[in-house]
Amino acid sequence: MSKPSEILQNLFPVIENRVVLELTRGSLLKDEIADQFQSFYKHLLQALETGDPSWFDPLLNEWANSLTQSDLEDESIIINDFITQLVVIINQTIVENSKAEQSVQLITILLPIYAYLFNKTANIETSQKIQYLSKQVEKAKSDLAKLDESKSNFVAVAAHELKTPLTLIDGYTSMLIDVILKQNNNDLLVFTNGILNGSKRLRGIIEDMIDVSLLENNLLDLNYQPYWLNRILEFVLLELSPVCKERDISINIHDFDGYKLMNYGDSERLIQLFKNLIINAIKFTPDGGIISINGRKLSGFIEVLISDTGIGINQEDQAIIFEKFNRLGNIALHSSSKTKFKGGGPGLGLPIAKGIAEAHGGSIWVESSGYSETDFPGSTFHTLLPLFDNLPENSK
Repeated sequence: MSKPSEILQNLFPVIENRVVLELTRGSLLKDEIADQFQSFYKHLLQALETGDPSWFDPLLNEWANSLTQSDLEDESIIINDFITQLVVIINQTIVENSKAEQSVQLITILLPIYAYLFNKTANIETSQKIQYLSKQVEKAKSDLAKLDESKSNFVAVAAHELKTPLTLIDGYTSMLIDVILKQNNNDLLVFTNGILNGSKRLRGIIEDMIDVSLLENNLLDLNYQPYWLNRILEFVLLELSPVCKERDISINIHDFDGYKLMNYGDSERLIQLFKNLIINAIKFTPDGGIISINGRKLSGFIEVLISDTGIGINQEDQAIIFEKFNRLGNIALHSSSKTKFKGGGPGLGLPIAKGIAEAHGGSIWVESSGYSETDFPGSTFHTLLPLFDNLPENSK
């Protein structure tokens, strides 16, 4: 009885012809398929002769390294599919050209080699695809980082460049007001005051843009000094009292544990933080609503809770609101105001508040059961700030 390798060797011309006919669709592919099959068949004979299927390893690695970008992006296992087709043709040819007993014996001997091929090919090709996708992910991360850096640089440059012409507008407007006052022309004062108010609003936006740039680049300097939380909150409420009166919104402060405790931090930045949070609460609370300020003293921290009876925030939006330039809802339907109900803005208040809290070593997050302009579920913003017994060592 002939050896299995001899039988397989004798069947080579028939199998090769069948492979070329069944696996090629155009004449240009015939030579390539023939070459690949010849290499495969040579390694198959070596594996069969020695009983060691690892003879295939160099060929499988070569095929894996030759995969194109399209192959790597494909979800299927390309090489395994090709080997499957070869195995089917080889087995069919063996069955059709050998006696039953002989074909069963030969295919049985080949089965461990086939199993090794499928397992090894799947591992190699999967590894290649993982490496490719990992590189694509890293490239995407790098591109996003560069894009984000470009955006940050643009914001910083734009903000600083806008300050110069704005200063000129303020200066010339002030001189114009002096001339108008000397002429006792009060009618023109309405227009000049309008210019100054618009300039003030624009300056505020520019300052926010600069603050965002500083926070993103970890360049925000904090001037640590003693502060009392109750004084900061009372100062903010005093500044916002005209708006609350206009909107008929009540703000209630509870005397919680730690409320009047002396702490260390940048009081000006903390005023900015709480002002942004309370303005946000005012903006999304309808006229006649209530804002409550409460808190508690924790181990090493103090937590401040600002709750409102406003429209609330959907769960999926509760992280987005802390991203810069983010605004929920239809922008076209929002009024351009910081304090009117659902008023618009550049979307920098909450990101700045979060950045200031984190610069102090704290954090900010929000809780809300959802969004509704009929039920008004409200929102609660939590601000966690560290408590210091003494001036922090790393403070400037």
